[in-house]
Amino acid sequence: MIEIKNLKKIYSGVAVVNIPHLEIKKGESVGLVGNNGAGKTTLFRTMLDLIRPETGEVLLNGEVVAGHENWKNYTASYLDEGFLIDYLTPEEYFYFIGGLHQQTRAHVDDFLSSMTDFFNDEILKKGKYIRDLSKGNQCKVGVVSCLLQNPELLLLDEPFANIDPSTQFRLKSLLKDQNKNKGVTTLISSHDLNHITDVCERILLMEKGVIIKDIATSSSTLNQLEQYFGVDQGQK
Repeated sequence: MIEIKNLKKIYSGVAVVNIPHLEIKKGESVGLVGNNGAGKTTLFRTMLDLIRPETGEVLLNGEVVAGHENWKNYTASYLDEGFLIDYLTPEEYFYFIGGLHQQTRAHVDDFLSSMTDFFNDEILKKGKYIRDLSKGNQCKVGVVSCLLQNPELLLLDEPFANIDPSTQFRLKSLLKDQNKNKGVTTLISSHDLNHITDVCERILLMEKGVIIKDIATSSSTLNQLEQYFGVDQGQK
């Protein structure tokens, strides 16, 4: 599904992403963890062809991302509120996204009705523009707009960061369903080690642009990560 080759992105003479090779198979659920500045978001933006690397390439289903369009048909992503159209209401935005994927308003309405618990009566029929929603509720709109697209590949950057605990648990349930029941390949970054190890079957630990650990999630993974991040970074 995903293959990265000799990928390097440099800012001000410093390599913020430096990945010689990485493969993620179709149907895998992969978590990306690391401290601020590790390069996680830059990696995501490079994978989505939002920024161009100095060297290397990203391939999705064997197709180079840069300069091609087909991968966009099966990829959904939400990195931040900049991915939203903030002068629309949530309903208008969902209808817009559904229309891009040849979905009728009735289909979109039916899908949104299945998101009632996740929305927690905070999104629909409130008469608010997306720009007037809290960051947590903007995140809900972004995540649901991704799921509405029925993607084969889902990329989410820090989806747990601004949402309340109840919604975090509902989001975990949604992500597990996407991966285990629908076969969606998921790549999720998060600072929440507990949630990410619960949701993902594989963890990539990134530091200073380099993936330094590639761990198959087990009962001991959370403890391993907590020990790693509990160590003074200056001692490593």
